[in-house]
Amino acid sequence: MSSEKISSTIDESILQVNGTSEQKAAVEDIFNQFTISKDYSKQIVAQFIKEMEKGLNFEGATVPMIPSFVTGRPTGKETGRYLALDLGGTNLRVCEFQLKGDGSFNVHQQKYVVAEELKKGEMRRLCDFIADCVDNFTTEYGSDHANDVLQLGFTFSFPVNQTDINRGTLMHWTKGFACENAINKDVVVLLQDAFLRKNIHVNIAALVNDTVGTLMAHSYGHPETTLGIILGTGTNAAYYEKLKNIKKWKAPESVFEEMVINMEWGAFDNERRVLPLTVYDNKLDRESINPHQQLFEKMISGMYLGEITRNATLQLIDQQILFSGKSSSELNAQWGFETSYMSTMIEDASEDLRSVRHVLEEVLSIPSTTLGDRQVVRAICFLVARRAAQLSACAIAGVLSQTGNLQSGAVVAIDGSVYEFLPGFEENMYETLEKLYSPEKKPSIKFALARDGSGLGAAIIAMMAHKAALMKK
Repeated sequence: MSSEKISSTIDESILQVNGTSEQKAAVEDIFNQFTISKDYSKQIVAQFIKEMEKGLNFEGATVPMIPSFVTGRPTGKETGRYLALDLGGTNLRVCEFQLKGDGSFNVHQQKYVVAEELKKGEMRRLCDFIADCVDNFTTEYGSDHANDVLQLGFTFSFPVNQTDINRGTLMHWTKGFACENAINKDVVVLLQDAFLRKNIHVNIAALVNDTVGTLMAHSYGHPETTLGIILGTGTNAAYYEKLKNIKKWKAPESVFEEMVINMEWGAFDNERRVLPLTVYDNKLDRESINPHQQLFEKMISGMYLGEITRNATLQLIDQQILFSGKSSSELNAQWGFETSYMSTMIEDASEDLRSVRHVLEEVLSIPSTTLGDRQVVRAICFLVARRAAQLSACAIAGVLSQTGNLQSGAVVAIDGSVYEFLPGFEENMYETLEKLYSPEKKPSIKFALARDGSGLGAAIIAMMAHKAALMKK
């Protein structure tokens, strides 16, 4: 951790406090706790690479490094009509992508509401409903292809033990689903049976993880993409690894030299060897539904950043440094400080910080705030967000060191609200990489906003899986 003073290399204005000497000292203290020095960043990267290697070599590692069965890369020249199915919450989304062969595509899509009784009833009924939706959709959008067998990518956002590109058994339900006769069953077989029963000409070519989908969705238009990341409510990453480096991989020889690995990197350093945890992180972890798990995710993802900020703010209230020692039931409630408030506050450049005041006094019901109070809370938001970006950059550096792309350059596709909406997040990631590796490395790593891994990504993976199946024949 850094003990360097607030320096001119970062946005000093956001850390400027015109309040009491105690408030100025508090910001300096939080700055020191949430700033990661160059040397400490290098330790994190080194440990990250070690954990990646463990996951590639052995089952049951902390960072599991799950083989996705997705091999080969899209060129952007592929053409054809592919379906994607996205089931993961309130809605079922059915998409048809027409790949145009120049990295571009057309899309039709439709959402269908999944009724509560379907989420709790027989799995067969849910599969029949999904099949009916696909039938309805293909009839409406593609009657001229009525007799073609369409290839479909199925994004099934529940814990699955995947055993092949289009095979996977449900481990357990989440997100309010509890269908009977589904756990430990192959979800692809169950849905494919429903298509067969209803004489629907659709083949489920791939079972898709949405992070792997993020990588593939961006790769179609940009084949040089190496790494796909989700930085939103949660976090994960997927990248291309050489098959020879996946020592735990026992499958038969492949015609391809590499496979996409679904890292599940949110679990990095659950052992607490290197992550710079503060008392605010420890409090969050202790009170979470999964203590001692997903520690990396808890330091960088949108579900948790507001809670870290809340914990730091409450400690300063208890010390009589903020709001004259007065809190509110809203701020006292766990998860009461939403991560979206951080964006509002960091962006506020008005002299009296009126947006910060609005959130604190109108939304969180703090009785009254001084300009100094508002400056302190805004500084906390900035520092918590900046640390998340620094840690994200360390993980990216670890992956690109493993693949050799730090030297040759890489496109990193990123989806998610933290990356897209938290002010300065991308710039802080670039700055960390530059600090780690020297200024000339920055241009060789390009971050790009990616979208729709669960839709376009699933369709691309269906296309790739179909191609691979034809090659085997």
